[in-house]
Amino acid sequence: MFNAAILVPSPPLLVPELAGSAAGEMTPLRDAVAAAAKALYALTTDWIAIGAASDSVDVRPGAQGTYLGYGVDVQVALRPAPAGEPDPDLPLAALTAGWIRGTWAPAAVVDARILASDLSPEQCAEYGAELRSFLDRDREPRGLVIVADGANTLDAKAPGAFDPRAKGVQAGIDAALDAGDRDALLALDPSECASLGIGGRVPWQVLAGVFDTPPIFCRTLYGAAPYGVGYHVGEWRP
Repeated sequence: MFNAAILVPSPPLLVPELAGSAAGEMTPLRDAVAAAAKALYALTTDWIAIGAASDSVDVRPGAQGTYLGYGVDVQVALRPAPAGEPDPDLPLAALTAGWIRGTWAPAAVVDARILASDLSPEQCAEYGAELRSFLDRDREPRGLVIVADGANTLDAKAPGAFDPRAKGVQAGIDAALDAGDRDALLALDPSECASLGIGGRVPWQVLAGVFDTPPIFCRTLYGAAPYGVGYHVGEWRP
């Protein structure tokens, strides 16, 4: 039975060991992710994480990974297990879900699903509807972790460089996530999102497909753009 979805971003700077001089600025974001993770953990330990990458990736159950590629060998796991050999190529969304699990939900088990970033809105909605059917298949509580980042072009220091269109598009995304507006998320244009460095379109549109009606409960825990990247932390419940 589907109980809730939490929405989190994927910046490696979430991890204190990687934050360095950015640790202070990342604290509000990290605190919001902690609150969202703890809320989901109180409902269920059976999590499915949805993220996107340039190509779809089959993440094996129980995979372990490392942030070594981002500068520090912080290891994560998708389920409780003795430390093993980490996969150096585990996608960032899976790393994020594993780090969140290990930090605030140690008994949780994560099924990480990494989808191709060029899926159409229709494909995302269909995937979300099928996922909802799976989540509701039995009475065991289940939850989603939607790992998604906004525009990386919001100011001159942003990693994608500044694009004057980004602020308006990001504002529309923020409003949709705040209100649980699934129709607005499904209306996001793939080409525009790609050009503005909006990496979260596919996970957000899958989320919209999971909800065949608007969420009955929706809250935002964080919404800001440190370093020119839009990040949102929130919770949707059916």
